[in-house]
Amino acid sequence: MDTFPYKDVILMYLEKARSFVNGQCEGIEPWKLIGLTFASTLILVWVHNFLFQPESLTSRSKKQVFKRIRNMPIVGGIIQKQINKALDDVTSSMPFLKDEKGYIKALPAQGISQDELLEKMKDYSSMSEVHWEDGKVSGTVYGGEEKLTNLLVKVYEKFAWSNPLHPDIFPGLRKMEAEVVRMACTLFHGGPSSCGVMTSGGTESILMACKAYRDLAYERGIKHPEMLVPKSVHAAFDKAAHYFGLKIVHIPLTKTMQVDVQAMRRAISKNTAMLVCSAPQFPHGVMDPIEDVAKLALKYRIPFHVDACLGGFLIVFMEKAGFPLQHPFDFRVEGVTSISADTHKYGYAPKGSSVLLYSDKKYRHYQFFVAPDWQGGIYASPTMAGSRPGGIIAACWATMMHVGEDGYVEATKKIINTARFIESELRKIDGILIFGNPEVSVISVGSDTFDIYRLSNLLATKGWNLNVLQFPRSIHLCITLLHTKDGVAELFLEDVKECIFEIMKDPGAKTTGMGAIYGMAQSIPDRSLVAEMSHAYLDSLYNTDIPSSEKHMNGSPGHH
Repeated sequence: MDTFPYKDVILMYLEKARSFVNGQCEGIEPWKLIGLTFASTLILVWVHNFLFQPESLTSRSKKQVFKRIRNMPIVGGIIQKQINKALDDVTSSMPFLKDEKGYIKALPAQGISQDELLEKMKDYSSMSEVHWEDGKVSGTVYGGEEKLTNLLVKVYEKFAWSNPLHPDIFPGLRKMEAEVVRMACTLFHGGPSSCGVMTSGGTESILMACKAYRDLAYERGIKHPEMLVPKSVHAAFDKAAHYFGLKIVHIPLTKTMQVDVQAMRRAISKNTAMLVCSAPQFPHGVMDPIEDVAKLALKYRIPFHVDACLGGFLIVFMEKAGFPLQHPFDFRVEGVTSISADTHKYGYAPKGSSVLLYSDKKYRHYQFFVAPDWQGGIYASPTMAGSRPGGIIAACWATMMHVGEDGYVEATKKIINTARFIESELRKIDGILIFGNPEVSVISVGSDTFDIYRLSNLLATKGWNLNVLQFPRSIHLCITLLHTKDGVAELFLEDVKECIFEIMKDPGAKTTGMGAIYGMAQSIPDRSLVAEMSHAYLDSLYNTDIPSSEKHMNGSPGHH
């Protein structure tokens, strides 16, 4: 039986198409055809570049619309007045920006003696109105124990002038850094091929992971790499996307505040360069479903990063502390290719130290930077910085060695016990709700009855300094060793109850201060205005003029 002659039919249609095109072009001069082809190509390239950028078309369109609205004379003036008012409100709620003593603006003509300098240092160290030693601050200082502080000062003294950029001059420091990384790999159940680096903190660890996977994506032929991250992921991933030209796709959360795995699966495309989960995430202290996302990573052959910057040095000890997590989170989960964890949080090392770990050396190579042709010699650098403070590395090593596994397990036991106690008691209080199922050390609180920022404001009057969150409106307490001291947790719960009792006298009352600023910021559709106010705030941190209440922020960089 004869088959249908597909080949002849295709050739027939091709011939018809050729004749049609030739007919349309008949009479057109060759130079015009070349010009039209060139122009059409340029237009197509422009359209492609316009549509496919790290920032979405919707976001860019919104920015253009709001920009034009702000340029309208009457509307722009009204908006600017509101911005100035908001900046004034921020000023009044930022006591640390007020300093009537004035600023030093030039070097002293003659150097100050050590005794005089140390006396002057007391003025600076006593400026804070918030005393973290009392255990009333969320996160921020994770250890603070006096004996450990004294040890770290002595260790730093020994390595104050050291720099890991010169391993031939400071071989002992090189050994310490390698040992910190290997100890961390062991804690997170890395195999023989696991490896890593030390960085200056969680943000740099995250930046380096994103840079490594971007370069791997480039090698795989992905021209426009994308990272898929939960909406709750740390803002350092947005920073990495901004710095490295990656497109960031925020995946929605479920009602339990975990990333929606099915939504992440649907978002995977040929451009996906990395998947991300948090263990736990910062806003609500919830562990993402790492095992489920790891299955996606294996199926689609995509690198998978677990951000354990906040709680990494708690979750690795929770099982031995008697609080096993519901699901595994580390290199025991097949598909996890990297983990970031901050030694300067629950590792109790001094600020400025974190680790980034990889399941295999092949991933770490994409993180490294090498300039082979520099006149100054071959320049090879593992992380963002060239020179790094060796004293911090030595102090981190000393902390881990001094605390030891038994010390970390005991500290974890205290923190998780305190966190579980505070959570169970908060759930008994009418008017507030806990977000998700916090398994580690962060408890996030919201309310359907009143503006939760009012609770934050009232707690601040009692000396508590909590983190203010948005989308949804909430506040959280990140529990540290300081909160495990006798009476601190009970005092916090007592103060929360007293504040809510006051709030419920008038649940609909207007929020003031910083809470009002956050509330307003969430309601502004033009997010560039929020960025503008944030720029003004950051400017104010570097201001050395005493703020004048008569000037607005946009007229004086010292007023915020």
